[in-house]
Amino acid sequence: MKKIIGITLGDPAGIGPEIALKTLSKEALYNRCQPVLIGDKSVVSYYLEKHPELNLKINVIKEPKEGVYTRGTIDLIDLDIVAIDEMPIGEVSEIGGNAAFQYVKKVIELAMAKEIDATVTNPLNKEAMNKAGHHYAGHTEIYADLTGTDKYTMMLADGNLRVVHVSTHVSLREACDLATKQRVLDVIRIANKACKDLGISHPRIAVAGLNPHCGENGLFGTEEIQEINPAVEAAKEEGIDVYGSLPADTLFSKANGGMYDIVVAMYHDQGHIPLKVLGFVYDEQSRQWKEVKGVNITLGLPIIRTSVDHGTAFDQAGKWTASEVSLENAIDYAIKLANNA
Repeated sequence: MKKIIGITLGDPAGIGPEIALKTLSKEALYNRCQPVLIGDKSVVSYYLEKHPELNLKINVIKEPKEGVYTRGTIDLIDLDIVAIDEMPIGEVSEIGGNAAFQYVKKVIELAMAKEIDATVTNPLNKEAMNKAGHHYAGHTEIYADLTGTDKYTMMLADGNLRVVHVSTHVSLREACDLATKQRVLDVIRIANKACKDLGISHPRIAVAGLNPHCGENGLFGTEEIQEINPAVEAAKEEGIDVYGSLPADTLFSKANGGMYDIVVAMYHDQGHIPLKVLGFVYDEQSRQWKEVKGVNITLGLPIIRTSVDHGTAFDQAGKWTASEVSLENAIDYAIKLANNA
């Protein structure tokens, strides 16, 4: 039985609708899963009318079990939030932020009720969501709150490179304080389980240092000595194949080359920058993104959540130039995790 994958539309003012429809127009997707879209009919209809070459129709359903799941038909749970003529495309807006949040809330409810096997999210805009009164730092925090999860982390993946984070959406100053022995150990454990869930039987986990050169034995900071290295040793005692702390300036190249299966990064940019240098390719001649790859996965949840690894790209919204590759990669990861669950 092919898994049912719930896909949110993302902020309807961004590129989410475009990349969702491009992805849902492909026969290969339906050979691998049963995709159901959570969004607004008015938004989907607007883009389908502008792009009849997709040759798609909408099947509005109330529950995932009502879907037909065949290429040419978009099975849509219509939340009826957005009137397309009242929403400014390509701009931060309260209506777009609220819609994006409600789509996420709905897909979480469906997964928690086991009506779908995995969830995939299109991008939302944090400013728009907060303007609408939903005060979260991002998708990860919404999922943690609505599923009652305390120990969780973000994983980014592109090809051989997989990265999990000790902290994400906090200031750099606060991130240093969050690099505690217990938190690092928790993330190592989550990373080990995630790799096994992906079919890696014996994960090799590398832990990055917080300071340059891992602090040079205390010359540039003592977090490695006092917090990070003790966490690594504790994980080794549990039988986890973990290495560290290791200098971040060379670690990611080694992991991308296959030396390690996953990297534990200490803070947001330490983990995000290597992934996006590899996955995001800008073409100067056309002045467009030639390639936008990478997947964002929330680990530690009672449900499966994967996502595109890019934002709403309001500057591209409505132009039909956005790449759907990241969304396709996110769906592939969701299917793999659901099949191994």
